[in-house]
Amino acid sequence: MEKIKKNTVLIALDYDPTAKKVAETGFALAKAMEAEVILLHVISDPIYYSSVEYSPIMGYSGYLALEPLVLESIDGLKKASLQFLEKTRHHLGAPAIQTRVEEGDFGETILKTAKQVHADMIVMGSHSHRWLDEILMGSVTEMVLHHTTLPLFIIPTKKRK
Repeated sequence: MEKIKKNTVLIALDYDPTAKKVAETGFALAKAMEAEVILLHVISDPIYYSSVEYSPIMGYSGYLALEPLVLESIDGLKKASLQFLEKTRHHLGAPAIQTRVEEGDFGETILKTAKQVHADMIVMGSHSHRWLDEILMGSVTEMVLHHTTLPLFIIPTKKRK
């Protein structure tokens, strides 16, 4: 008897407060598809994590307990990112969800990881910070859209006025 391959959905999350919406919506989609879920966080620029604009989501404040120098190191960032993904997995109530933290350019790393895990679909949010954000999606989402051959489920996360 031939084994049926289960679909895999890769959900790319950043630390933006809208990541909760992306995780919940992506998980609901994957659950409806009876697909396996992989949560991904990409570490690109350590400066971002020490920024004043850096904000916790879903009550995640574990990084505040770490020394600033730890957050500036890749190992410290990986540890904090894994804690963030674990908290997200717990929030979704699905212990079977896999988590991955990768380093590199956001878009390129999402595409590379999707290929490595044999993802059938990528889920990500779009929260453009450009002045044309009513017309254009975020640059990372746009890059992934133009370079993937996989279905891409984009969750708009811009707050409506």
